[in-house]
Amino acid sequence: MRTAQVLRKYDPAEWGGTESAVTRMLEGLGEQGVQSVLFCPRQRNPPSQPLPLPHGCSIQFYRARVPVWGLSAQEKRQFACVGGNLFSFDLMGALWREQGVQLIHTHTLGRLGAIAARVALRRRAPFVVSIHGGFLDLPRRLKESFQRPERHGFDWGRLFGWLLASRRMLERADAILTCNPTEAARLREMFPAKRVQVQPHGVKMECYRADARNLALQKWPRLRGRRLLLCVGRVDAVKNQLWLVERVPELCRKHPGFMLVIAGPCSDEGYAEALQRRVDELGIAEAVTFTGGLPPGDPRLPGLYQLAGVAVLPSVSETFGLVLLEAWAAGAAVIASRTSGARALVQHGENGWLFDLERPETFHEAANVALNGCGAREQCATRGRAMVQAQYDLPVIARHTRQLYYQLIEAKSCAT
Repeated sequence: MRTAQVLRKYDPAEWGGTESAVTRMLEGLGEQGVQSVLFCPRQRNPPSQPLPLPHGCSIQFYRARVPVWGLSAQEKRQFACVGGNLFSFDLMGALWREQGVQLIHTHTLGRLGAIAARVALRRRAPFVVSIHGGFLDLPRRLKESFQRPERHGFDWGRLFGWLLASRRMLERADAILTCNPTEAARLREMFPAKRVQVQPHGVKMECYRADARNLALQKWPRLRGRRLLLCVGRVDAVKNQLWLVERVPELCRKHPGFMLVIAGPCSDEGYAEALQRRVDELGIAEAVTFTGGLPPGDPRLPGLYQLAGVAVLPSVSETFGLVLLEAWAAGAAVIASRTSGARALVQHGENGWLFDLERPETFHEAANVALNGCGAREQCATRGRAMVQAQYDLPVIARHTRQLYYQLIEAKSCAT
């Protein structure tokens, strides 16, 4: 089997959950005999790190544009990095020319996804859509923030979106995959005749078994001997690190030697500046460490999870929460805000703890239990690890995806 996989971003310097989830899935598929061609935007500047290429995959590049006149360079960068509705003049031709493709799977919506849908229709190939960052299950303010850059300039991409019928892209899909049960339920209401399937992300358990704590300490020696709380995710308002920084003074009072570790690339420079400014205002620079982004597959990330023993996910919106699986796989306990993704994974008090952003005391209650290193933390971490092993290990996820692909290809073949 040979598939085409369409992404809107594939930059090691801005690596996020979607890129991790897709490359892991393709690696698992490659191990089971499924070949894939990754269609990724060409980067303006050569990457400082080699592009990770999963087993059984090749890569094709296309030019993606920010189709809005009047934006600054920083606004364009942020638009491309997070949620912006990009456009490409050459993606359609590149997809059409690729030989032997039996199925097209897009991991982006909007105009790029609509281009993939148009090519799949012309090739009479099954068309699969994965929704990674949320579509219906998003807070209203977050949806508006995605549209804000377009309001500051002239969006010339709308014409092409209209020609491609991008708003009707999901109607053309043979299968819609989402990692979130809440999103799946709403999609089934909207598209009752469509195959809507919950397809969770996976982790490669073997990558988290080796003890990598010394690797992390070699890079960040100031973490040695501290009581750590780890937050992994791109530095962005959606990930809500600023809310977490506000809690640090209280955590320092209750837990001597406490340190918050924030690991992830920056996708919003203005937010990152505000975050650093607030750290300075609160006088907690000695209690906060920023690691920056880590290259895909960097063993120091499992080392950070292992070293901390507790990971927190304070997101405003999270449709899945891949970092929760990573933390469990590394043997750490988890604390998460009550997003739909976290609620689907975390059973409060059983394999982790949930808290309400509107009630900071619920966070402190959970953090106090987890940071005290009591038996409850170890039990939650053990239960979480067992769940990941049984349900979210990479071979398990890859088998389900491969089976879906074969079913769709067979159905399309019978229909034609």
